[in-house]
Amino acid sequence: MNFYLPGYIKTGLTASFKRVGATIKSKFTDTNDQVVDAYIQVRPEVARAIGKVARGGASVEARANAARAAGILRAREAVPDLEEALRSKDSPVIYESLIALQKIRDRSAGPSVAVRLHDLDEKVQIAAIETTGLLDNRDAINDLRGVLDRSRSTKVKRAALTAMAQMPDPQLHGVYAAYLENKDEGLREAAAEGLARINDPGDNASLERLFSAETKTGARLAQAFALASIGNRGMGEFDPLRYLVDNLNSAAYHGSAQPYLTELARDPKVRATLYPVLQEPMTTKDEKIGLAQVFAASGGQDSVAPLEALAGDPDQEVSQEARRALKNLHARIP
Repeated sequence: MNFYLPGYIKTGLTASFKRVGATIKSKFTDTNDQVVDAYIQVRPEVARAIGKVARGGASVEARANAARAAGILRAREAVPDLEEALRSKDSPVIYESLIALQKIRDRSAGPSVAVRLHDLDEKVQIAAIETTGLLDNRDAINDLRGVLDRSRSTKVKRAALTAMAQMPDPQLHGVYAAYLENKDEGLREAAAEGLARINDPGDNASLERLFSAETKTGARLAQAFALASIGNRGMGEFDPLRYLVDNLNSAAYHGSAQPYLTELARDPKVRATLYPVLQEPMTTKDEKIGLAQVFAASGGQDSVAPLEALAGDPDQEVSQEARRALKNLHARIP
């Protein structure tokens, strides 16, 4: 692990068993989670060896650490072992295996994850719910709806609605609309994400009204994401897309704004709107770095020239991130 991620012995191996990111925002990117860059190729025999420890290591700590490592390395060869680890009776092993499967994103693991949707350990249950959404396991939508309706835990309800929002289905429109003005910020946020992916222009008026009146940043970012997804892609001072870019400067909300931009940037028209921001005189270092990471994850061949130009930025951190983004982009689209 230390070979592929220098410093891991100090910062990863001995860390407590908890996720770096506090929300499901990593569904879009790996911004909130420790993971190797896309251009790094891990030897299959290394992945398989780590998987074997996750499945049957000598101690709970060894198995949990191995599961964590498999996720950080995006070790697809270890997926069968991680699925087996989900059958463990030890919560740390189960939890780390779920987070690893989130990072690897192999949809075939969806049915194995679903058995943990009603786990008695709330931390494990929430991780299983998140993973179900990330792996797009639509067969589990009814289970998620049941969890949403019956759970007394606000955290669990948020996770269930957010997971459902990962799997856009017009039949769920009424569910999202029902939570759009809920008193809980997290549920409003999840509802807006669901409407963003259904992408119904008929929701534009209500979303604009809520975006203008919203006082909580998390929910307002989700509403901005929904408006931009539906087609509001201006870059004026008060436009939703500009609001998302502005929040790349926020230590508290960067981890929400960047994933939303990453998903939006899968659309070439959105990328074309964002490229000029890289050259604007008032664009900050954090905005340039955040957008470079967005284009690395969601860009196309059209992203090469803007990133090459950014690689010449006088700020060393910006230029270094632009070069790294180019490597990751080329790893996705050779």
